[in-house]
Amino acid sequence: MVGIGNTLPVIVVGSGPTGLLLAGDLAVAGVPVTVLEKRPHQVDNLSRAFAVHARTLEQLDARGLADELEAVGQRLGALRLVGGLTVRLDTLPSRFNHVLVTPQYEVEGVLERWAVRSGAAFRYGTEVTGLVQDADGVTVDVRGPGGERERLRARYVVGTDGIRSVVRRSVGLPFPGRSAIRSVVLADVRLAEQPRELLTGDAVGGAFTFLASFGDGYHRVIGWRGDRDVPDSEPVGLDELREIVRRVFGTDYGMHDVRWMSRFHSDERQAPAYRVGRVLLAGDAAHVHTPAGGQGMNTGLQDAANLGWKLAAVLRGHADDGLLDSYQAERHPVGRAVLRSSGGIIRLAKARYPWTLAAGAAVMRCLASAAPVRRRAVGELSGIGYRYRAPRGAHPLTGRRVPDVALSTGRLHEALRGGRFVLVVPPGPLPLRDLDALKDRLAVASWTSGRRTALLVRPDGYAAWASDGAGVQEIGAAVAAHLGRTAVAAVG
Repeated sequence: MVGIGNTLPVIVVGSGPTGLLLAGDLAVAGVPVTVLEKRPHQVDNLSRAFAVHARTLEQLDARGLADELEAVGQRLGALRLVGGLTVRLDTLPSRFNHVLVTPQYEVEGVLERWAVRSGAAFRYGTEVTGLVQDADGVTVDVRGPGGERERLRARYVVGTDGIRSVVRRSVGLPFPGRSAIRSVVLADVRLAEQPRELLTGDAVGGAFTFLASFGDGYHRVIGWRGDRDVPDSEPVGLDELREIVRRVFGTDYGMHDVRWMSRFHSDERQAPAYRVGRVLLAGDAAHVHTPAGGQGMNTGLQDAANLGWKLAAVLRGHADDGLLDSYQAERHPVGRAVLRSSGGIIRLAKARYPWTLAAGAAVMRCLASAAPVRRRAVGELSGIGYRYRAPRGAHPLTGRRVPDVALSTGRLHEALRGGRFVLVVPPGPLPLRDLDALKDRLAVASWTSGRRTALLVRPDGYAAWASDGAGVQEIGAAVAAHLGRTAVAAVG
């Protein structure tokens, strides 16, 4: 086994969307990051995710990547869920008031190219077999493409290596939960008859089907029937999928030319902790959900957006290690909420008995008629409705997502690029001294309106602090508190 060389700042294990966004954010912040991926470097066009929600698109926009992805995807302004309920997305208070239907490999391609441009290092065909940590760092055992063994050393390791995470198991974290649905058939096929909608799903009498167009002639088809519960290893054929789709929609749309087909089960699980010392978890390594609502990949990308700037601040000496505890505090409740919402959708779709069908119908009536309930559901589905807990007595904006507002220097998402905080102040001079010393970490702009609120936006687009009518000293103290030790002198 090759011995340990220099200590790396961060090792990210896994190069799915979550790992790629995290690696890119760290590299942009000037933190050397190495991504270990056991698969060879190749395009995988058989991935499961296909929906990019509004909050994820906002995060990509803050990195200059949303337009590239929007160019290859298809926008959908409404979702038709089980029971005929239509969820309108075009009323979302976001520049991205839609869901973008595009396969996961397109998301990965955009993120990988950006991470490479930003300086992230990748080692493909390199499998992590275990790790141990101590007070100063983490020792990672890996096996290379030719079977050679090596030990790497890093100050921090982040596991984004999926449901069977070696990183999670190596630190002894359990993954409690259960199998929410079994024997789901998944396929990419061509259709002779096109559905009326880009993305649609429905459930009838103990069966459900979901269809989504990739825009390249293929459709993702997901089907399940409650009277066929077989292991994942049971062979699946096109006739089985056709029968499920006909049961739900009355037609199989003439499906043919199968590109890929499999049977899978979907779990609902969440690790009790996202951090154990110098090892952190994100994405499917931390939580897995049913595919209902298309929230899995999106939730992982939001994990990465939350964690990246915090790791960078700690490694660059701007913040104490304790900042990383806020990652668990902020993201674990979101993961738990996604488990509840996606699980609720799948249980409605599985309903087959009179009492479960009646309960499902009651839920649908509530969503259709109660505007506050509907807004909350759409906010959670799109991701824009989540907020982080704020300290007692904080301004109401604190912890909330900040929309892409117009500023004196352009849009907020443009100002966030580069992983910076953004200080937004009322128009006029801001007599804080030496702000140029923070220009690589802080952008300063004014409202284009006469608003008097001072607002400090975190690199992930959430409000760190706000105040109405704050003076220079209060603003300076807020900047120093949130940008860390090295900011104190600049705003004194």
